[in-house]
Amino acid sequence: MEKIALIGVGNIMFYDEGVGTYLTKYIEANYNIPDNLEIVDGSLLGFGLMSYYQEFDKILVVTTTSEEKSVGEIVKYSAQEMASLSQIRKTANEVEISMMVDICSIKEDIAEIEFLTIAPENIIDVKNGLSDTIKKRLSILLEETLNILQRYGLELSSNGNIKSFDEVIEEVANPKNIRF
Repeated sequence: MEKIALIGVGNIMFYDEGVGTYLTKYIEANYNIPDNLEIVDGSLLGFGLMSYYQEFDKILVVTTTSEEKSVGEIVKYSAQEMASLSQIRKTANEVEISMMVDICSIKEDIAEIEFLTIAPENIIDVKNGLSDTIKKRLSILLEETLNILQRYGLELSSNGNIKSFDEVIEEVANPKNIRF
């Protein structure tokens, strides 16, 4: 059985940049997760993603893009396509993701990696949550994510929970039970 990882990348402190994190948390809250699927909060893992790239068979990374696209536009990239776009990367997450693909591609034991990206409205303001434009596109981003996982042989079913995107975003952006 193939080991598959779904990684949500993005800093939730910079508004729409956290979309990958919010989407993966939504999936965790609302779906039964098969044993061979690991959902990873890759928020700020950066170089820490390297071990995932080497330990899994297939990886889907959900994140934002700084490529010139219409706000809310969703684009899928292979690892090779993502690496070729490295000259236009504007955020630390994008640079680190591209660098990890480049470094790991030198080795033969790299996962099949795909990137599902969405063009953000705002990744500059320090603000938790998502813009209304990106929120309206979350159901489409979810559908694309589930379609790719289905292509990988994973059929996710509802776990009976019915948490809305707004509820999940609120829980992630404003945690109530933090213990130090």
